[in-house]
Amino acid sequence: MNHLKMNSPQALEAPALAKRRAGLKWLALTGIGLAVAWPAAQAQQGDWPNKPVRVVIPFSSGGATDLLGRALGNELGKIWKQSVVIDNRTGAGGAVAAELVAKAPADGYTLLLASGSMFTVNPHLYAKLPYSLQSFELIGKTASGPMVVTINSAVPANNFKEFVAYAKANPGKLNMASAGNGSQVHIAGEAFAQASGIDVTHVPYKGEGPAYADLMGGAVQMAVGNINAISPLLKSGRVKALAVTGRERSGLMPEVPTVAEAGLPNFEFTGWFALVAPAGTPKALTAKIYADIQQAMEQPGMKRYLAEQGMLASVMGPAQLTDDITRESARWKELVAVRKITAN
Repeated sequence: MNHLKMNSPQALEAPALAKRRAGLKWLALTGIGLAVAWPAAQAQQGDWPNKPVRVVIPFSSGGATDLLGRALGNELGKIWKQSVVIDNRTGAGGAVAAELVAKAPADGYTLLLASGSMFTVNPHLYAKLPYSLQSFELIGKTASGPMVVTINSAVPANNFKEFVAYAKANPGKLNMASAGNGSQVHIAGEAFAQASGIDVTHVPYKGEGPAYADLMGGAVQMAVGNINAISPLLKSGRVKALAVTGRERSGLMPEVPTVAEAGLPNFEFTGWFALVAPAGTPKALTAKIYADIQQAMEQPGMKRYLAEQGMLASVMGPAQLTDDITRESARWKELVAVRKITAN
């Protein structure tokens, strides 16, 4: 048998060849990994979206968030050349939808159209929430609009002052509908009741649609609803608008005074909506989506929709949105404590 001596050229060459072969194998495997990872990164940012995008709505169909989501989704779908699927997930003041999106892959294909109350009210209302502000990447605020103080037509009041007087004469006898505990409709109603000094019973629903159906039917007597969801119902004659909560009168119903004009100086409440993504979504991707929101809001169809719904484009980025959330959160924390509002 032929044996190699330890210091022979062949003996020295064997380990070197093995090491070289191992290095080539590592490079080959790494190359395969890069070949897979690079297109994935490109798909997340450069080629995004290459499949339908889901926008989760935290309330039932027919409400303000749902209506805005469908209009915005239609315009974004045109920009992205992909379908935008609206997915209504109701419950717990938006917490069900928020948890779903927070746990979704951070790839931009599952987004949440949140109402402001989900970040400014719910943390003070629920002992435990399955999400927090840190569960999301804030993309940007989209639109805002005033609320409308409305009553069922059977209530014996023809204007704001008459209604407040009637409510004070009948403490605890009037039911106030909302889109759910902690919703913007809920907190707007509580803020109005606190400012006007009336005692009403809160009745939460799983969205504005069912709440307003009962308002029209007379099962509840009042609601302070988002203008885009409540305004179409006024034509039925079964619901009356008493005042709008904005700083100025709405062009949608110029004959209706503001709450401040009607007798509560300095009262103002504006509902707003923002698009967010799961935490960890690449900043380059959220920046692209924000730019696309800006573009969508400038489209004639979107401008027409907002005007017809009495809303305004209120596009702002993550930094300013965070400041708004911080400021409003402090305001609603105080109201929740004063009114002893609970999620039960």
